Amino acid sequence: MDDEDLQVLSALCQDAVFPASEMQWQRSKQRFGILLNRFRWEDIPVAQRRDRRPERVQSVLAVENVVRVASQGVTPGDADTILSVLSVTFEEDAAGGGAVLLMLAGDGAIRLQVEDLEVALRDVTKPYAAVSGKVPDHPA
Repeated sequence: MDDEDLQVLSALCQDAVFPASEMQWQRSKQRFGILLNRFRWEDIPVAQRRDRRPERVQSVLAVENVVRVASQGVTPGDADTILSVLSVTFEEDAAGGGAVLLMLAGDGAIRLQVEDLEVALRDVTKPYAAVSGKVPDHPA
């Protein structure tokens, strides 16, 4: 993947929510994963035409080649803390690796130090009506 691909993935992950307990780093496999409840931004035009509620879908965000994980404002393993993704970006270093940054609402962040950029997003359930029935809003 490259930065352009990651921008698409970031747009798809915007406003995804997940409990802090749904994050896992498999250190021996150098893999970090999150089970997200992703807002289906790509479905909004269809939902509006059909006058139906917006949808979410459970998705796995997987980052490969992870050598170090750090977080700010996040208590890993806490099932009561619900986190919301604002963006997923990459800061490249001189050696070709770098850091995948997951910016979270409320000043939280997860920094994944990687040897190479390899990130995947896969929907793992059927879409379901968003509980709130609303499209997330980000006033300026």
